[in-house]
Amino acid sequence: MRVATLSTSVHPGAGIASQPKIGARAPLGGSIVQNVLNALDETKAEDIISIDLRGKTALADEMIIATGRSTVHVGAVADKAIKALKEAGVSARVEGLPQCDWVLIDAGDIIVHIFRPEVRQFYNLEKMWGGDRPVEMRLV
Repeated sequence: MRVATLSTSVHPGAGIASQPKIGARAPLGGSIVQNVLNALDETKAEDIISIDLRGKTALADEMIIATGRSTVHVGAVADKAIKALKEAGVSARVEGLPQCDWVLIDAGDIIVHIFRPEVRQFYNLEKMWGGDRPVEMRLV
């Protein structure tokens, strides 16, 4: 399985004590991410990308993006990813299953996007989240 990993860096002076190491994951979170990646691979999802969001946003720690060849394929890939999360004991909110153009699976620290090719190209989340982005400001 080939998974592209986009890593990011924390903006210098952003007030974060330490920068996360590239590729470092918490043991439980890493195994859940790996289970989802394996599920995507088993269902022949294409262009699978994992983006480390730690230090970038409070939304999640990891974002996984994949492509399905058709709406039927997107639905099948999403179902397998949801089952992988459930088997790991993680509940997830799911949006977009009826249409299957873009399915969003929000599992807390892990967000999975599964697109049809045209929809993925239009939204281009890799560009939005893959580059250096400023760290969110936190109100104290």
